[in-house]
Amino acid sequence: METVAFELSLQEKLNILADAAKYDVACTSSGSSRRGRKGHLGNTVSAGICHSFASDGRCISLLKILFTNECIFDCKYCLNRSSNDQPRATFTPEEICTLVTEFYRRNYIEGLFLSSGIVKSPTYTMEQMYQAIYLLRTKYRFNGYIHVKAIPGAPEELITQMGYLADRMSVNLELPTTEGLAKLAPHKKPENLVRPLRHIQDHITRHRLAIGKDPQMERSNGNRYLPHTIFKENPYQRLSAAKMPLLSSAASLPSADPSVPFVPAGQSTQMIIGATGENDLQLLSTTQKLYQMYDLKRVFFSAYVPLNEDAALPALGTAPPLLREHRLYQADWLLRYYGFHAEELLSPDKPNFNILLDPKCDWALRHLEYFPMEINKASYADLLRVPGIGTKSASRIVKSRRGSLLDFPHLKKIGVVLKRAKYFITCNGKMMHRIPIEEDFITQQLICTDSKKNWEIDHPQTYRQLSLFDDFHFQAETTIEDTQKTIWGQL
Repeated sequence: METVAFELSLQEKLNILADAAKYDVACTSSGSSRRGRKGHLGNTVSAGICHSFASDGRCISLLKILFTNECIFDCKYCLNRSSNDQPRATFTPEEICTLVTEFYRRNYIEGLFLSSGIVKSPTYTMEQMYQAIYLLRTKYRFNGYIHVKAIPGAPEELITQMGYLADRMSVNLELPTTEGLAKLAPHKKPENLVRPLRHIQDHITRHRLAIGKDPQMERSNGNRYLPHTIFKENPYQRLSAAKMPLLSSAASLPSADPSVPFVPAGQSTQMIIGATGENDLQLLSTTQKLYQMYDLKRVFFSAYVPLNEDAALPALGTAPPLLREHRLYQADWLLRYYGFHAEELLSPDKPNFNILLDPKCDWALRHLEYFPMEINKASYADLLRVPGIGTKSASRIVKSRRGSLLDFPHLKKIGVVLKRAKYFITCNGKMMHRIPIEEDFITQQLICTDSKKNWEIDHPQTYRQLSLFDDFHFQAETTIEDTQKTIWGQL
């Protein structure tokens, strides 16, 4: 590790720590509402904030930084591991406050995403992050969106205090199996990673009870617990929160106001895709357990970008599995909103998705016994299982057919994607075309339909996060016309 012998400027720290944060994808915002208040800076709305996305899907509308890229751990997959020789930097709490307020006033950002390596110890790192957020909320009166990563191993009292300041918190599990964790990060223990998830969930539930809301899980009851774990050992079992030692500075922390919501935008986590050999069934089953056991808002997937040379990792230059990541996000949507279960979508005999097909099409082709489905008779739950029919179009079909029988032109107006649905439905007993209900034929047709989109996902024009300072190396001189347009707000 390279030791910096001189004091870095704030700009230099920002360049290092913004770049170091780009591999953490769990930074979307939604589910938190807070109106603007006189004397405060910023606000949040439940629909989320405006986002800008790089071609790899990463969000830049939040100021996305690490508190530090120093780390006492040596995870093989991590760019900031202790054995890597690279420039290191650490913000002070006041520097983070300065960046957030100045960037917000300039309309560069609408919120903060703060993660961190671990400097000195988990407790010290979390204390410094808490101090930054506390100052931001109190001294600088920042009322905007804040997402903070909880540091596993930090005292629960400190995580609790952070939960009353942040809109969303998250803890990255990184790898879905004990085997993968032992291989790439042997110093990390599954029980230590999930303990903060349980602690945060317990406090969210307590807050719901305190204000008279239903403490039931946010996810649909369509998701059930898996009857048996597919792992030799299940690291995601319910844990009773262990009693952690009190901070020496705990007495100085402000007591929580019962009227203040606790992590109102919920919690999330992230798993790396492609660094180890887990199949899609393992990833999706773990995702389902996490939703059911820890009431998460989102599970994020991050296609692994080879950064370190190591025999246990994919070789440098290996393309990130972007299309596989995309399929897992689609499958995650099926779990949360379409009533599918992980064990339905995949099986031990077929543990991976066909990446050339979206997961719903992949499932339908393996269950052609349910098709073709008659649009004018199928239930809402059955309609959701038809490729090309979403939640909105399924609702519109159920309402529209009360007055008259539907045909294919009606379905197109309703919003059904007929280029997929036509292989699996009938209207008044007739299919749209003479289509053989054969797996090989339909598979070939669907792959041809989506081939261009699949290629674009797997071959982005660039694979880097946008930053606040991107100019894409435009070298053209500024013209008088450009200056005039800037003055009058036309650029």
